[in-house]
Amino acid sequence: VQLQASGGGLVQAGGSLRLSCEASGRTLINYHMGWFRQAPGKEREFVGRITRGAGSTYYADSVKGRFTISRVIAKNTVYLQMNSLKPEDTAVYYCGASTVAGIQTDPAAFHPWGQGTQVTVSS
Repeated sequence: VQLQASGGGLVQAGGSLRLSCEASGRTLINYHMGWFRQAPGKEREFVGRITRGAGSTYYADSVKGRFTISRVIAKNTVYLQMNSLKPEDTAVYYCGASTVAGIQTDPAAFHPWGQGTQVTVSS
């Protein structure tokens, strides 16, 4: 499967953005899809994931209640809706695909990755 992330940009604190991750080559319903982010000088950090099949979601505590992951099977696309953005949410956001069972938050469980999209939140 190939992944293409998009939708990043510059937004003021308190604003919203929606990121998209479009899959090609394979149907994304066969994969757990994860969103991660990486700020300069920091490791890639788990944001949330949606499971294959049933589409259950799981989020990092830092974004719970503000971010929502959804998918549209017909478009083979996963979304990350980000509300109430904070400056600390500034990072490059990546989507990844995984076939590893369980609630995986380790980036090593996800492959391949999309190319990343920059999100910058100004104070």
